[in-house]
Amino acid sequence: MSEIMQSAELNRNSLLPALRSYSSAVRNMEQTVLLPSLLRDVPAEEDREAPSQDLYGDYLMLKSVRNAVESGLAQPEDKSKSKVRVSEVLLEPESLLRFHLTGLFAVVSQLTRRSHRLTQKYLDIVGISN
Repeated sequence: MSEIMQSAELNRNSLLPALRSYSSAVRNMEQTVLLPSLLRDVPAEEDREAPSQDLYGDYLMLKSVRNAVESGLAQPEDKSKSKVRVSEVLLEPESLLRFHLTGLFAVVSQLTRRSHRLTQKYLDIVGISN
């Protein structure tokens, strides 16, 4: 891949704009969802490890993650509980960084979409359509 193409790819998938988009989506969610308690017992529409979680739980989680991202005070994860054993694969530092950035970008993108869906679902619940 040429250097210009790599640069364009990195700019398009840059983590900073993704984080800004996520923060903006959560801010919009907070401004829209005036009564978060209406989200209690409303099932989340996607499959996940915790299927019993409702949209109220998602609302709290999305706000919490955004606060951690913005404050930079996220607690480091216990590495002994890691499911991915990267140490088994010898990766050069650049490859390892690219691997983690790709994963982080995917997570932030998923959280942004989740925030948009939650906001839309709330508007549906209160009878306001966009």
